[in-house]
Amino acid sequence: MAQPSTGSLTGVLFRTWLDTADRPDVLTVADHTGTEHLVVTRHALVREVLADPRTYRPDNALDAVTPIPVAALRVLTRSGFRLPPTLANNGGPSHPAIRAIVADALHPHRVEAQRPWLTAVVRERVDRLAATLRTGETIDVYADLAADLPLLVLARLVDLPDAKVEVVKEFARAALELFWAPVDLDRQLALAETVGRFHAVLREFAAGAPGLPARLREYSGSLDVTVGALFFLLVAGQETTSQFLTLLLHRLTGEPAILDGLAAGTISPADVVEEGLRLEPPIVTWRRVAARDTTLGGTCVARGTSIVLWLARAGRDPALVPDPHTFRPGQRGSRRHLAFGSGAHRCVGAHLARMESEVVVTETAPLLRGARVVRAPWTPDNLSFRLPDTFQITASADAARDGP
Repeated sequence: MAQPSTGSLTGVLFRTWLDTADRPDVLTVADHTGTEHLVVTRHALVREVLADPRTYRPDNALDAVTPIPVAALRVLTRSGFRLPPTLANNGGPSHPAIRAIVADALHPHRVEAQRPWLTAVVRERVDRLAATLRTGETIDVYADLAADLPLLVLARLVDLPDAKVEVVKEFARAALELFWAPVDLDRQLALAETVGRFHAVLREFAAGAPGLPARLREYSGSLDVTVGALFFLLVAGQETTSQFLTLLLHRLTGEPAILDGLAAGTISPADVVEEGLRLEPPIVTWRRVAARDTTLGGTCVARGTSIVLWLARAGRDPALVPDPHTFRPGQRGSRRHLAFGSGAHRCVGAHLARMESEVVVTETAPLLRGARVVRAPWTPDNLSFRLPDTFQITASADAARDGP
């Protein structure tokens, strides 16, 4: 059997969205700790792994990329922090039931019912930002538009009190850094304090709230399971979407023909969203662990091997679309991307993310026509998430005079 190629990705494993070199279908890469991972790049092979949860288990999905030292673990323990298998990290028999409960809260009918409200909110924000642009000032599309929108929608679906929204945003970014980034001890301790504080708030919410928390409590009989499911939902259910909105809107500033097509009605927002998910997914990799000795694409895979599924590269596989590196909404194969994963653990909030993104693209596209990027989104080192920090634009002279 063929053996995996040893790649030169060591220096960019945490910034895989920047890597444009040709890569083998399967390659072995060491991370900053010296731990080796089998990186899978080809669309068909990534789907093969995701479709076989018995051979490739999700047990390591929430394992910290940088092992958490005792000092930071003590900080988390003081808050009662635990992450039992619930959603992304659950390969056991309880997963279908927990997933079904969460899926019911995010049912397409309930999601669509939020569209008019979200449209009004986005329209009001865009009008305000357009007025600012007409004065010649700079706006931050991330902070002033995209950052909190998905959480506001999710809060309405899971009955999260308004007072918790700001706390959740701080926590979500801290959790994504603590578990998926290369970080030093001082930073781990600071992040553990933030995550621990939120965990205490989340336990209080989970213990008495109606709706989704109550249904999770009733099914599991466990506060830890309820908290664990809500923990992941409040990260994956909103932070990834705000990241994607920022990345997609930034991409569109460099695609004037797409903006013109949206304005003319010849390009649909839904197609733009799908192509954006293919080319600018907020989750660029995801992990599995081999449960037995097997082979993948002719490569021997030993039991216990950490597998990194390169979702972003899979979206640019020439076998997927005819024009893999060009933003072409509606091109054949565009919707077969793996931005939401696949199989039993496919993102339960996919419909929600699509609805939110379509609304934002529809309402925001006029704002971007003629916009000049002052500061592009910067994203820190992270194995799986992009975490853009800002996206600042100003209007061109013509746009400032005429308005969007």
